[in-house]
Formats: sequence, structure tokens, C-alpha cells
Amino acid sequence: MRTDGTLTDGTRTEDSGQQHRSMLRDFRRRFWIALGLSLPVLVLSPMIQTILGYSLSFTGDTAVMLALSSFVYGYCGWPFLRGGAGELREGLPGMMTLISLALTVAFVYSSLVALGVRGKVFFWELVTLVDVMLLGHWMEMRSVMGASRALEELVELMPSGAHRLRDDGSTEDVELDRVSRGDRLLVKPGERIPADGRIVEGESEVDLSMVTGESEPVSVSESDQVIGGSVNGNGSLTVEVSGSGEDSYLSGMVEMVKKAGESKSRAQGLADRAAFWLTITAIAAGSLTLGAWLILGREFVFALERMVTVMVITCPHALGLAVPLVISVITGIAARNGLLIRNRTSFEGARSIDTVVFDKTGTLTTGEFRVVSVKPLGNSGEDEVLALAAAVDRDSEHSIARAIVKEAADRDIGVPDSSGFQAVPGKGAKAEVSGETVQVGNRKLLEETAGDHGKSEEASEELSSKGMTVVFVISGEEVKGLIGLADTVRESSRSAVDGLRDRGIRVYMITGDSSETARSVAEELGIDDWFAEVMPDAKSDRIGELRSEGSRVAMVGDGVNDAPALAVADLGIAIGAGTDVAAETADVILVENDPAGVLDVLILSEKTGRKMKQNLAWATGYNVIAIPLAAGVLYSWGVVLPPAVGALVMSLSTVIVAVNARLVSFDGGKSEIS
Repeated sequence: MRTDGTLTDGTRTEDSGQQHRSMLRDFRRRFWIALGLSLPVLVLSPMIQTILGYSLSFTGDTAVMLALSSFVYGYCGWPFLRGGAGELREGLPGMMTLISLALTVAFVYSSLVALGVRGKVFFWELVTLVDVMLLGHWMEMRSVMGASRALEELVELMPSGAHRLRDDGSTEDVELDRVSRGDRLLVKPGERIPADGRIVEGESEVDLSMVTGESEPVSVSESDQVIGGSVNGNGSLTVEVSGSGEDSYLSGMVEMVKKAGESKSRAQGLADRAAFWLTITAIAAGSLTLGAWLILGREFVFALERMVTVMVITCPHALGLAVPLVISVITGIAARNGLLIRNRTSFEGARSIDTVVFDKTGTLTTGEFRVVSVKPLGNSGEDEVLALAAAVDRDSEHSIARAIVKEAADRDIGVPDSSGFQAVPGKGAKAEVSGETVQVGNRKLLEETAGDHGKSEEASEELSSKGMTVVFVISGEEVKGLIGLADTVRESSRSAVDGLRDRGIRVYMITGDSSETARSVAEELGIDDWFAEVMPDAKSDRIGELRSEGSRVAMVGDGVNDAPALAVADLGIAIGAGTDVAAETADVILVENDPAGVLDVLILSEKTGRKMKQNLAWATGYNVIAIPLAAGVLYSWGVVLPPAVGALVMSLSTVIVAVNARLVSFDGGKSEIS
């Protein structure tokens, strides 16, 4: 990816998104045009008039139907005609082939009748078939735009410009595409780091949560590496650029999302496989019917009528609705229960998921720190240690500082006044409290303080071994105590893990945090397996390894760092409060910050699969009886299905499929299905 939003293959991310949006608008436009032209065709159709018991005819009414139907066939049905031709060229007949075949047979036969050949017109069947197919594909196209939006969101993480240092020490503001390897950039407090690089001057803390998912800001100083897109803390940094444009870390993530999305889009759904066999059946049955009656000596018009009846009765109205209508119903039910389905194919396959991998920070945990342990040293007490720490941190905006102040307030501890607050970049903070300099911070702060730190080291190791972030509270040169903090585990995480394990699903946790932190959270939630200290770009590799072992994997995450893994997984699920990038890459979004929603996704997928199989079985199975009758196997007994009756049978099949799709109920994991 280049800084202008162009991928390394030359395709602009916005071009990809624009292409999908253009296709969506095209299906929508063709649908409304087809629907508008279908109404007069239906009104003028002899079949509809017979069913509804009215009569409407005038000179040239057939010519009007022919003209309107020709436009619907040629313009509105063009995507299917083009798609069918493409499938035949590739030797892979499927849904598009069957649709285009049905459209063409109905149109050609009806046109011949309109021009004088004896028979009945099927213009109403033609136009309504186009209507149904356009509507179904319009709905499906809404889910196609996810991958391109994900790429756009990733690109937006990068700032548009940078402060480049001149040789004389002055700065100049330049566009990001003018930044090159070796340039030195000034990054002010609170700004995004423009490019990957190495710190050559300054100390600060860098918020990597949007890029790596790390819940705790990372202290950085001279010689440390930083990632473009991360947010600088309260210190100024001078960064020497090591990677920009397509060489940057974030660009690599863009490429991973792009490739994973492209490979996923080639998957075939159940309807495509069923359509292939129905296509073969329709072509074979229609051709056999025409040939058989001609061999038996019947006139061509009769044989053609039998063939058309076979083709009409095999028209994929029901098949076209079997999957999209179920998905439409399920999508509505899911949305009402806080689940947003974005990728139909992946959601349908969720019923076979046997492994779920949860990101830790922001998914199983809230991403917010809480005080877990207070270790006073010497003659100090817990309340004194917390009071001193809160006195210093009350003026700080750091997430750890806020957690300490909150804990003091929750314990109703009196916090003394402080003055002269000063943030110490990369180490902590200090202030004057009751005439003493009190410092609150990490190990670097402790190392700069004189004195014997033996007991402090022992206490620190004890807290660290339990996965806690350790804060030292120092008054003068005396360590008053230590405070252990940890990311807060969501209340619903345990029930989510238990529910998945009860269904025989393996549960993993993946995190960039230390093994101690990972073990602590895993033990609390009852997770047997986890991946710790995983770099963001390696998360997708771990998912790939599980899939290579034969597992069907769902990945649940919320950060930019999770986007490639979400895209690689068989099913990507984003927690709703996560970043836009994670949400745009995911197949399903949980609107609520509730990991238990993963269970609902799997249950709904099972229901979807069951209902789709019912519809597909009916949409194809009824042909076992209908096709032979349409072909005239009972002609000797006086049973012949005229084309009009064949159309009614086909319509009845469509109604049954539509009604069956509506018979779904769901109440968040305790649902019933008809």
C-alpha cells in the first residue's frame, strides 16, 4: 500500500470499494425498473386474468407485453445472461446458467407465440423471474462491500502529513507520500506516528492499542522501534524512518486483509451446488422431452409445449428464494438480537465451527485496568499506599492512574492534597504530597531511586507472576508499597467459554501480552489453551496453523491488529465496541460487548443451515414428481400438464419456500425452530 491509498498491485482501495458500490446500485436500479415494467405485463397476462377472474384485452396487447418483456429480458436480465455465458465458457454451469436458461426459454417461446406460433405466452413468468432474481442478488451484494471498506479503514489510520526535520534543526510540514527512508520526523505529544522507524531522541509512552491491541501504553526511548499509526503519549519524539508506504507494518496488514478477503469470496454456497445439478436436470429433461415426443411422431408445437412446461416447472423461483429469503429472515432476527451478519457464506458455514479463538484485550477483557492487589512495605498500610498514589495520579489522564484513583474512591480513602504534578515520560509521574516528593511509576522509576530494593523486587516478581502490571509508590527514597493492576475480565466471558466447551468446541485465547498475564486470564476463565506474546502480524499465522490441522476456526477480536486474523479465519467475529477496521473485516459483528454472543452466532447458523436445507430439498425435490408429469409420462392416461399448470405448480413451490423461511424463531440461545 502506498501513502495515496494505492495497493501494491496498483489498485486503489477506494476503487475496489467503489466497484462494489457500483454493482449494488446496478442491481437495485435494474430491480426497480423490472418491477415497474412487470406490473402492466401481469395485468395483461391471460393467465393472471383467468386466476383473478377479470378480462382486459385490446388490439396490440400482446405486442405491448412482448415489447415490455423484451426490455426486461434484455436489460434487467442482462447480469444473469452475462453470468450464464461466463459459467458456460468456464465449463462450470451453476445458478447463473440455470437462470439465464429459464429466462431465455420463456422469452423465446413466448415471443414465438406472440408472433403467431400456436401456444400460450409466458411473459408474466419471465418478468417475475427477473424480479425475484434481481431482488435476491441485490440483498446478497450488500455483504460484498466489507473487504474494501476494511482496507479503507486501515489506510485512514495513517496521518496525512508529518513534521520533517531539516539539517539546520528546523521543521517542515510535508505530505506523507514525500516521507522517505532515513528521514527524521518530529512527533509531538498526542500525534499519530507517521511511519515505522527508530527513536533517535526523546522518551514517551506509545499507545499501540489501535494497531497491536496492547491494553497498556508501551514506554519507549532512544533506539526503540515504533510503528506507524500508533499514538504518541506525553513526550516529544524524533523518529528516523525505517519503513513507509508499501514497506510499512500497516501496509503489510492491508495486504493480508486484501488477500484473505479475496480467497474467501470464491467460496460456493449451498444454492450454487444445488443449482448445478438442477441445471443439468433441467437441460437433460427438457431436451429429452422434446426429442422423445418428436420421435413418437407428435407435432413440433406439442413437443415444444412439453419442453417449455418442463423448463417452466423447473424455473428456479423457489431455488432463487430458498437461500436469500432464509438469510433475509435470519438477518432481521439476528439484528434484533444484536448480531450483524456481513458475510453470508462464512455465516452459513459457522455451524461447522469446532474451534473458537478469542483475542484477550477488549474482547474477553474490557481493556480497562483495575486494581487487583496492594502490597504495602515496611510500616505502611494498604490505605496509605493507595492514598499517596491517588494524590499523585489525580491529575493524570493515564489509564493506570485513573484506575488507582477510582480504587481509592471506591474504598472511600481520604486522599491528601498534592502540588507540582509532573509526568515523567516512559516512567510514571511525581508530585509533592505533605512536603515529600512522591513518585508513582514503573521499574525504571524504581531503578533511579536510591536504597535497598530487595523486598520491592520480591513483591514485584510475585505480582508479575500472576500477570499483573506493577506500579511502585515511592515517598522520598522509601518504597511505600506496590500496586498490582490487571485488565478487567468481562462478566460474560466465563459463561461464553463454558457454553462453547459444553458444545464440544475448543476455546483458545490469543494475546500480545506476557505468558504470565495470559495464564492468569486463562485460568480465571477456564481456558485450557492460549497463545501469548504473539505479535499482531503473527495472529493470522496462528489461525492458519489451526486451520491447517483440519480445524474450522472462528476468530473473535476487536482491534486493528485482529483484522488479518478475522479475515483468515473461517468465521471472523468482531466485538461491537472495537475498531471500525475489525468490524469491517469481520463476517459477523456483535453489537454488544458480550462474548456470549458468539454462542448465538453458532446457534443461528445451525438454524439457518437447517432451514436452507429444507427449502433446497423442496425447491429441487418436488421436481422428481413435477418434471415427469410436465414431460407427459402420464399422457396415455389422459394426464397432461399444460404450461399454465406447470407455472402454477412452480408458483406453489415458491410460496411453500417463502412461508417455510418465515417459520424461524430465536430468543438468544433458547430458541425453537419449526
